[in-house]
Amino acid sequence: MDLDATDASILKILQEDGRLSNSDLAERVALSASPCWKRLRRLESSGVIRGYQAVLDRHALGLGVVAFVSISLDNHTEKTCRTFEAGVLAMPEVVALHNTTGQHDYLLQIIAEDFDSYSEFVLNRLRSLPGVKEMLSTLSMRELKASSKLPLRSS
Repeated sequence: MDLDATDASILKILQEDGRLSNSDLAERVALSASPCWKRLRRLESSGVIRGYQAVLDRHALGLGVVAFVSISLDNHTEKTCRTFEAGVLAMPEVVALHNTTGQHDYLLQIIAEDFDSYSEFVLNRLRSLPGVKEMLSTLSMRELKASSKLPLRSS
């Protein structure tokens, strides 16, 4: 979808504060309320805006461990891949799942309370998924940036 400067501005503002009222958003992008609302609905109906959610502080919730796990499967049949993916998608501890190129097949980002809960998750749940051949864990020592905001350009 081609975004003009106003669309990009709306998206940038909403990435900062998704709870803005339409009138406040319209004021910030120099539109009247009705055209702003129409643009917003178009961005939502086209799938550019998939939804709205609160950004939570994991530390405040007692989630101190961020881990990245590279996984290789023992074979690459469609059934093995789909079964593995379905299993991982059902695990709330996995906050990101990527099918990758290179040495490993998948990269997962996992959030856990502490090292013990992370170890329990890996040993008793992740490792037991069908098709898992090899796992390589990398634990984050310090989170310097974590964001779901996308870099936007207008056409």
